[in-house]
Amino acid sequence: MSTLAAPAPVAAPRRAWLADLPVLLVAVVWGGSYLAAKGVTTTHTVIAVLVLRFALVLPVLAVAGRRKLRALTPAQLRGAGVLGLVLGGIFLLETYGVVHTSATNAGLIISLTMIFTPLAESAVRRTAPSPAFLGAAAVSVCGVVLLTQGAGFTTPSSGDLLILGAALARTAHVLLMSRIKAVQEADSLSLTTVQLGTAVAVFAVLALLPGTGASPWAAAAGFGAAEWAGLAFLSVFCTLFAFFVQMWAVRRTSPSRVSLLLGTEPLWAAAAGIALGGERLGAAGFAGVALVLAGTAWGRRAAG
Repeated sequence: MSTLAAPAPVAAPRRAWLADLPVLLVAVVWGGSYLAAKGVTTTHTVIAVLVLRFALVLPVLAVAGRRKLRALTPAQLRGAGVLGLVLGGIFLLETYGVVHTSATNAGLIISLTMIFTPLAESAVRRTAPSPAFLGAAAVSVCGVVLLTQGAGFTTPSSGDLLILGAALARTAHVLLMSRIKAVQEADSLSLTTVQLGTAVAVFAVLALLPGTGASPWAAAAGFGAAEWAGLAFLSVFCTLFAFFVQMWAVRRTSPSRVSLLLGTEPLWAAAAGIALGGERLGAAGFAGVALVLAGTAWGRRAAG
């Protein structure tokens, strides 16, 4: 969600690993976020949970970056607002999707963003992707097919398709961040705060409409200890902690190193779904996991 700073000087091996560990922990908690969201959310509480999740952390972000937030220009605010609308769509697709599919599928399908983004950039720039990257994309797509058909070849679930839509929306978000000139010089904390504020405003408006499920207050009143713990995990660790670690890490290591470590997110999503969520994949599903992980890793190297 944040823009990466300029590469930091090369750190000593021990210091580099000290910077790597918090980033790796971010990948772990992001991998666990799909299972946590699945435990907190039902079809009727998706929008309510999104309001609660981000409304809890938005004041902290606003206070932490209040000086630079006030310094944003009208053009930067408009650009961040547009990005916030796309971000809201991403969270809606992801959260509705994870309700209707497994945490393992969600984490692995969303990783296709790493394949979609370079392909979209090539299309925009009218350049042909390398044969190696096209091969990596093919491997990843085959992996997703096997993953979603682990119990036998059937039509992909609605949740799988929603998560695929979220991966495409993430790609659009990345492309917009690189093409909206006004936001490229904006402070990353301020940019994230405006984006989340815009997304929360969208969720709040949707929550007022009839037929969109329980209100945030009604959902919160029905939460037990497990739901509150899951919501706290999503708000504090998957949002606040993750953002500040990224800001801290890119000043002590390189953006490419941070990206590589965060790229392990789908592996942790699969591990959480299988070990903690009791999900079963079957032989085809495990083959799909291996192909998705291999394809996205190959794709990152080929795109680099």
